[in-house]
Amino acid sequence: MKYDVTVIGSGPGGYVAAIRCAQLGMKTALIEKYSGLGGTCLNVGCIPSKALLDSSERFYDAKHKFGMHGIGLDNLRVDFGEMVAHKADVVQKTVDGVAYLMKKNKVDVMQGVASFINPSKLLVKGEGTPVEVDTAKVIIATGSKPSSLPFIQLDKKRVITSTEALSLKEIPKSLIIIGAGVIGAELGSVYARLGSQVDVVEFADAVIPSMDRTMGKELQRALSKTGIKFHLQHKVRSVVADADRVLVQAENAAGGQLELEGDICLVAVGRQPYTSGLNLEAAGVALDDKGRIVVDGNLETTAKGVYAIGDVIPGPMLAHKASEEGVFVAELLAGQKPQLNPLLIPNVVYTWPEVASVGYTEEELKAAGRAYKSGSFPFRANARARMNNDLEGLIKVLADKDTDEVLGVHMIGPRVGDIIGEAVTAMAFRAAAEDIARLSHAHPTFYESVKEASLAVDNRAMHA
Repeated sequence: MKYDVTVIGSGPGGYVAAIRCAQLGMKTALIEKYSGLGGTCLNVGCIPSKALLDSSERFYDAKHKFGMHGIGLDNLRVDFGEMVAHKADVVQKTVDGVAYLMKKNKVDVMQGVASFINPSKLLVKGEGTPVEVDTAKVIIATGSKPSSLPFIQLDKKRVITSTEALSLKEIPKSLIIIGAGVIGAELGSVYARLGSQVDVVEFADAVIPSMDRTMGKELQRALSKTGIKFHLQHKVRSVVADADRVLVQAENAAGGQLELEGDICLVAVGRQPYTSGLNLEAAGVALDDKGRIVVDGNLETTAKGVYAIGDVIPGPMLAHKASEEGVFVAELLAGQKPQLNPLLIPNVVYTWPEVASVGYTEEELKAAGRAYKSGSFPFRANARARMNNDLEGLIKVLADKDTDEVLGVHMIGPRVGDIIGEAVTAMAFRAAAEDIARLSHAHPTFYESVKEASLAVDNRAMHA
């Protein structure tokens, strides 16, 4: 079989790359080792986790917020089995949707494990006879898998990863989470809302430490109100599980000891690139010291004609980043001149309140010695937020001190995962804070807080 492009991996990077290649007239194949398409994001990542986040948020609101709206509920309960079934249904329909898109765009899908024979030839081992695929170009989009710590034994029963956390049979009475990043914060939120006692152990001195520090402080304050206990600046020393319980021991920099006992321990210390079994050496594809595939500015690897996108290359591990990179490579192969600015890829944490960010953080600007000015506006002063009793959080706009160009926007509050789109658009066109401030924003809305924060950059906020 001969193809113009063969994509390895059907996650949001791979399947989008395949669609765009096919749209541009290339004979395209997509290789996936699992029976369902969609990769980590659709099957055991973004989609199922957000489904559980949404369901648990509705329960939490019914229990804690409906009363102030004059809505009384008696005998409120959680049918966890039905909640998980809803999650599974959402996943299946989304996966089926990807399969439909492959047929619609005439992408040939092969099930099996792909490995390189050379840069232009792949071996696909599935249930039947292995198949050799000749291809002019290859796009590697094999994604990532959960990381762990060397001394932790993942039994996937008491000591689990995010994959197992999305399919628990019952709500644990107590859950210990190692890692206060995005995964730890989101899954911690799910189970805390449903009644679990959640303890989070984090080595760094902040929640979501890779994001703007103001966001971390605000998120920790908000999540603590749901009952989550955070143990920051603690290094985990041991995790021991038996048939019934798990014991986690950690210590802080001063030597103080922490011992936690719980039903489940979720290891959420990040993810690592998944390249196992690809036989990259045969193609001449190099890895860096962190196991990521080395690429140039066009996302081409050290092997000519072989490209890599998504979680297997440097950069934040985000589904939409992978998708944008997939489109970028496809259009590049078609002879177009696409552009991709990593600075304009937003990051969202789907807790409640949500957290969203794009551009430089305040810490990055300080480290670079760049002169900037900052404006912020609290949701507590937003009329729509008061109606919904969603008073936690703020929007912060960072702009160049001299030109007023927006350098970064960071938000924590209601529906900021949607609101961040305005900031991305503004920054893509190199807007100034004043440009945003002069745009009419509908009232009452959550997103008019972006206007107020932009006004605040020059101390002109109207409602704070």
